[in-house]
Amino acid sequence: MAAATIAGTWTGPARAQRADRPLRLVLNVGLQTLDPVAGPSFVTRNFAYMVFDTLIAMDSKGQYRPQMLEGWTTSDDGLTYTFTLRSGLKFSDGAPVTAEDCIASIRRWGGRDGLGRRLIAATKEMRAIDDKTFVLELARPFGLVIDALGKPSVQVPFIMPARIASATPPTTPVKEIVGSGPFVFVKEEWMPGEKATFRRNPNYVPRAEPADGLAGGKVVKVERAELITMPDLATRAAALQANEVDYLEYVPLDFIERFGKNRNITLAKAGGPAQMVAALTVNHTQAPFDNVRIRQAAAAAMIRSEILDGLGLQPGAGDPGCANLFVCGTYYATTSGAAQVGTGIEKARDLLKQAGYKNEKVVFLLPGDSALLNPIGTVMADQLKRAGFNLDIQTQDWSSIASRWITKKPQNEGGWALVPVVYPGFDMVNPLGNPGTAYNCTGGAPYTYCGEALGRALSAFEAERDPEKRKAIAATMQQAALDDGTYLIAGQFQSPAAWRSELKGVIDFGLPIMWNIER
Repeated sequence: MAAATIAGTWTGPARAQRADRPLRLVLNVGLQTLDPVAGPSFVTRNFAYMVFDTLIAMDSKGQYRPQMLEGWTTSDDGLTYTFTLRSGLKFSDGAPVTAEDCIASIRRWGGRDGLGRRLIAATKEMRAIDDKTFVLELARPFGLVIDALGKPSVQVPFIMPARIASATPPTTPVKEIVGSGPFVFVKEEWMPGEKATFRRNPNYVPRAEPADGLAGGKVVKVERAELITMPDLATRAAALQANEVDYLEYVPLDFIERFGKNRNITLAKAGGPAQMVAALTVNHTQAPFDNVRIRQAAAAAMIRSEILDGLGLQPGAGDPGCANLFVCGTYYATTSGAAQVGTGIEKARDLLKQAGYKNEKVVFLLPGDSALLNPIGTVMADQLKRAGFNLDIQTQDWSSIASRWITKKPQNEGGWALVPVVYPGFDMVNPLGNPGTAYNCTGGAPYTYCGEALGRALSAFEAERDPEKRKAIAATMQQAALDDGTYLIAGQFQSPAAWRSELKGVIDFGLPIMWNIER
């Protein structure tokens, strides 16, 4: 009954299996921040998809489709976009969604997100034509307006009321959660880091077509839902097996094989952009990783087969042959520059020697509470030690690491050198949103890289309207990023999510989607 104690809601099998109980999702880490713009984390993104909505959404084929929008038109010169909202859209407080709300939300998001900043920098003006229509006019060519507004993962351009978006700087968390999404957040029941409760939004107007990825009709088929945190990994697994919870964002690795044989549990199988990418973020601003040869040495040590084996995935769930920044199996996938990644421990030692490494201490922050990041980071740290790096491994919970990760303090004053991460493929497929390319020379932690060749490729990419020409530019961009070691690719794999098999309508998309589900 350990699961019952953690969840705090167990009252026996009969009640646990009642069709009218809340839909319960166990998060990988605790929900602490509610603003998807000020708090750029995946757990906040998961929360935000429940209470907010987007103008444009990605479907299961990776195509961008109207969501809150009825549609859009583009001028012949590609510089003017006219967007029209669907009729009847309302926020959870009952106020209608207007064009001004959209403009204010895009501006706020564009002050924080890497791709959003590029869009705003290329924009001459945004103006409302009427309550349902607004225009975005570019000052110069920018070929990814729709990609930007349909960005599926951190940070997502969610729409909120103008009275909130206009009054709140993008780095300051909003104080009021008002969205037009399929659920309403029940703030009075929120226990930060433990449980967030939601009820169906009676004001929500779903699209008429079937749900498809993040697009289509977001029909909520339960009255209430809960996002729960269970720090103990075995407790999470026990709770799903006991039918106390319905969905695990990430299955504890020791249970993947067991769950694969359990007919009452379904494991996620989504591929392509719905896959996950393991990586190691590198602090370029401090020794020893201000030396590109030392970054290349660390990249050589990232033996992807070892890292993926450490996850205990089902056969075929990992792709150790992929060293692609932009996700293998997606539009911009390329092998350009990939041959230098994961070349082995001996090569890493040689590069360290050539670089003149002086055995400087390297602070490696290891997440202790993540079912994914802990085993990935443990293998990475072992590889780096074998290559000759002098690691100072500091194990903390993810929320503590995230706070240190965005600072620029020296390593001996609470800073960092290396932090293992896992990104959804959605964050990686677009070079203007990819964490290893999009933040070039922006100066903000944790993405501290800055390269001239990468900068030239980024500028060319964003101005190009021809998709085929953008593919060639993306190959140049990846070569530049891998040469510089912007961050270190460590393997691509399927998301190990799982849910109760009796659930109907679950959308397997690489991130938890709580609409369309029924028992």
